[in-house]
Amino acid sequence: MDWFFCVLENYPTLKRKDGTMVNIIKEKITLEESLKKKLEFICDFAKVKPTIINGSIRKIDKTNLTYIEPHRIIIKDITFLIFNYSNEIFIENLSNKIKLSELENYLKSI
Repeated sequence: MDWFFCVLENYPTLKRKDGTMVNIIKEKITLEESLKKKLEFICDFAKVKPTIINGSIRKIDKTNLTYIEPHRIIIKDITFLIFNYSNEIFIENLSNKIKLSELENYLKSI
């Protein structure tokens, strides 16, 4: 089955080669409260202000395909990515990660 992505009237859909369309359903997820408090606590110690952008879950309708978009935390113009219930935080992309406990030292070093 061949698929390709297209946007029709700002509504994301997948269109198969046979012309049938499948919708992408986007659901917002909020940052877990205890994780948010940890981040704010670390940022207070590092004397920086975080901007938190909630992630989302994207589901392709009528399939079992799902993508979890991580939460974004912007600090000093650097985008950090984090998932709920995780002790790791990613720097700029998913290939560069540190433990959440190391974030304060990282922020002080930049």
